[in-house]
Amino acid sequence: MHQIILAPLCGVTDHVYRTLCFEQGCDMAFTEMISAMGYLCAPEQRVTKELMERGPDEKKLILQLFGKDPDTVAKAAGMISRLPAYDGIDLNMGCPARKVACSGEGSGLLRAPDVARQMMEKTVKASALPVSVKMRIGWDREHINAREIARMAEDSGITQLTVHGRTREQQYSGTADWDIIAEIKQSVRIPVIGNGDIFSAEDAVYRLRTTGVDGVMIGRGALGNPWIFREIRSLLSGCKPVKVTLQERSDMIRSHYNRMLACRPERIAVREMRKHIGWYLHGLRDSAKVRNEINRLTDPEEIFALLQRFFDSTGETESGVQK
Repeated sequence: MHQIILAPLCGVTDHVYRTLCFEQGCDMAFTEMISAMGYLCAPEQRVTKELMERGPDEKKLILQLFGKDPDTVAKAAGMISRLPAYDGIDLNMGCPARKVACSGEGSGLLRAPDVARQMMEKTVKASALPVSVKMRIGWDREHINAREIARMAEDSGITQLTVHGRTREQQYSGTADWDIIAEIKQSVRIPVIGNGDIFSAEDAVYRLRTTGVDGVMIGRGALGNPWIFREIRSLLSGCKPVKVTLQERSDMIRSHYNRMLACRPERIAVREMRKHIGWYLHGLRDSAKVRNEINRLTDPEEIFALLQRFFDSTGETESGVQK
């Protein structure tokens, strides 16, 4: 069976949103990336603990680590792998953020293959859990070395590889190169997950059937759209995906909001939910005006009332969706 996976997205995929995606058919998810050095220096720091939190109803959860020193990353992985909360450790070799990549972490490791190899080998030895890797295809178009890193990963004992079909230089611009992802799948025996430009169930199924990858990872396509997982499952089973109704959108926002309020201080929940509501409302007529109003409100009940008026005025059909 193909794996349908939620990508780690900084500031987005906390345990609340991951749980919503699991409920819609997601197979596996990752924590937001966690600094190995940060964990070793301050494992009880509030921010670190929140990033590492696992919800009670999460299915398969992998903790993702980043760092540039193989010994530091291996030590952190060894300690974390013995906690009861996770099903695996993932090494981040794909983050394109300047402050991460240019310091030799994330996708910066693609410029230092020897360091990447040491990190994978030492982490596999130190971890009591399976170790996977998420990476990009190279630093830039002149330095595509994903095949080399993939074979290195397999030789190091890495159990699964996720490949985002862009270079670090691309960030999130242009298009993902799925031809290279398909070539990597053919060059190694371990499972390969494809990532990049999956915005619909049709995108996912097309990539699964044309590249031979073992699964797809959904990143930006899941923003405000946890239903994408059920839609992919439906299409893979031969059924036409059921369109998301306005009532489902409304109910999902309320459920998401209430879960956030149950586990975060109200002021933080209100702030965090603003971006999620923007994504949930994306494409609906007059949603920009509503988002602007919501960004000025701090009382959840006032926000719920505003959203109810918006959905009531939009109507019970998809006529409110912008063409």
